[in-house]
Amino acid sequence: MADDLIDPTVLRGKNPPLSIRAVLRRSALVRQTAWHHHAQGQLIGALTGAIRIETEAGAWVVPAIHAVWVPPLHDHALQSNGPFQGWSVYIPPALCAGLPTSPQVIVASDVLRAAITRAATWPDGPQSDAQHRLAQVIMDEIAAAQKVSFHLPAPRDARLQRIARQITIDLADNRTMVQWADWAGIAPRTLSRHFAAETGFTFQAWRQRARLLAALEMLASGLAVTTVALDLGYDNISAFIAAFKKTFGATPGRHHDIQAL
Repeated sequence: MADDLIDPTVLRGKNPPLSIRAVLRRSALVRQTAWHHHAQGQLIGALTGAIRIETEAGAWVVPAIHAVWVPPLHDHALQSNGPFQGWSVYIPPALCAGLPTSPQVIVASDVLRAAITRAATWPDGPQSDAQHRLAQVIMDEIAAAQKVSFHLPAPRDARLQRIARQITIDLADNRTMVQWADWAGIAPRTLSRHFAAETGFTFQAWRQRARLLAALEMLASGLAVTTVALDLGYDNISAFIAAFKKTFGATPGRHHDIQAL
């Protein structure tokens, strides 16, 4: 079976039919889930604000109008950056063949979000042919969605993990790589080489990425651009805006406007 084509008989089989399940969730509280996994694949999206998904491979930040795909049996934890309004779609493993095999943030199209909203109204129990056709639309939209790189990869070396954790605790900490190496008891050259090999980023680029992904969450919570820049340790607002635009293709203010649409 081709990756981009699902045999309708799989969706409408007899014993019993396989299909998706969509759920809308709204809460006045922060949503936080401990490490867990599902037998199904899960697509998670936020209607407002942003959510952060943690896996052993790193963290993914998911602003509104985006979603994150988590494959079946993939351990993950979740936290919203404020009161949670969002949705989840659960997809049986047999229908996940054409979908990514590792977590991935995508842009959730208007069609995808509308189809999920409709699917979330379905009652439990057998589903009609029309519902299976809409499920196919959701599958097609996920497979065709634009992928975005809102991922902060995690190093594997225990010493580098200590550094990475401490950096994310205080992103305004401007210690140099040499100072961090001394703090962790590792040679600077070793730190530099291992960080690049294990994360795909230089130490400086990784720290910059950690700051910018945190900026997505802070902006989603309504903080001003100036406040975000200073809280993340940037010397001036212009440097923050330039780094943000280079990474995400839009200024912080423009990005916030897009999320609000």
